[in-house]
Amino acid sequence: MRRVAITGLGAITPIGIGVEAFWRGVVESRSGGREIRSFDHSQFPVHFACEVIDFDPDPVIDKREQQRLDRFCQFALCVSDEALKDAALPLEAVGRERVGCVFASGIGGIKEIEEVHTKLLEKGPRGVSPFLVPKMMTNAAAGQIAIKFGLRGPNFAVTSACASGNHAIVVAYLLVKWGEADVVVTGGAEAAVTALGLGGFCSAKALSRRNDDPGRASRPFCADRDGFVMGEGAGALVLEDYDQAARRGARIYAEVCGSGMTDDAYHITAPLPDGTMAAACMRDAVQSAGIRLEDVDYINAHGTSTDFNDSGETKAIKAVFGPHAYKLAVSSTKSQIGHLLGASGAVEAVATALAIKHQIAPPTINYVTPDPECDLDYVPNKARPMPIRHALSNSFGFGGHNATLAFRRV
Repeated sequence: MRRVAITGLGAITPIGIGVEAFWRGVVESRSGGREIRSFDHSQFPVHFACEVIDFDPDPVIDKREQQRLDRFCQFALCVSDEALKDAALPLEAVGRERVGCVFASGIGGIKEIEEVHTKLLEKGPRGVSPFLVPKMMTNAAAGQIAIKFGLRGPNFAVTSACASGNHAIVVAYLLVKWGEADVVVTGGAEAAVTALGLGGFCSAKALSRRNDDPGRASRPFCADRDGFVMGEGAGALVLEDYDQAARRGARIYAEVCGSGMTDDAYHITAPLPDGTMAAACMRDAVQSAGIRLEDVDYINAHGTSTDFNDSGETKAIKAVFGPHAYKLAVSSTKSQIGHLLGASGAVEAVATALAIKHQIAPPTINYVTPDPECDLDYVPNKARPMPIRHALSNSFGFGGHNATLAFRRV
């Protein structure tokens, strides 16, 4: 079995476009929550989200091609471009057939579906674009990344709701570990802050309704949390055979050293209240990494700012780590960027890799009112310099899907 290095990163987020800007936003405790700008939200009970502002795909995608790509797919191409440039990967020397892509989206091209459905109602069948299917399908990102960069190895999409990004990275990690590929571009992209997307989550009563204070609405683990905040964006990682990366002198952010995957088998949207299978997922990740529980210093939590998730995840962490749970730093990046759905795990993996690289635990911002049921160290409000040897990153999705990644400092 081979070791797996992270040699490239890319990020498009509501608090910064590009890895450098994103990380600066993280350590400066910025919030991406603001009033929605992209469509008329006046008839909805929720008027805010974490949108990506001032996104410009022009440096990566020409104008004509942009018309053939949904926003989520544009995000995916741009973060992959950043990650591949960051990795300085010599594709010809490595061999394009040995470079794969596993890229996630929880929803895919929902903006395209909305727009074409409107045209269908207005014009009938002649209003339906021939680009509808290739723009809406969730695997469009993986396919377009392969086309753009000439990646001819294993290529497919992963869709498991809010766990999609983590599942994609787990699969990419295993492909490199088992020798099915030498390099895999992986991550996730989502652009579901649309009228239909907002309406669906409003109807499910899953969203915070703090319209008067959007920047502080996402407050994971707080007693007065009232739902998650929708977000959009993308994250990409280049995973590479560790020995190959070392031979070519690549910068290595961290090593992906373990993974866990389980399912609650309980409810299509609600997590198991006691966190049993989330605990099993974390336990599997630690065991597969070959480390002790005490070796884990930081957990990037799923931390959605919903009642059931945050209390259940806290119970799960305590069930796995016992007394060591109270020595862990645990934080939620969603407090800053909102919930990116299928892209959340990817951006949070980028954050975790950077946390290890810089030895700084990201904060949980908007942490004001402690919840007696959530009694761990959530790195409240300010980033914290600290030793981070090993870290976990959790993602739990509708459908009961659980995925945990383990990372090691190198």
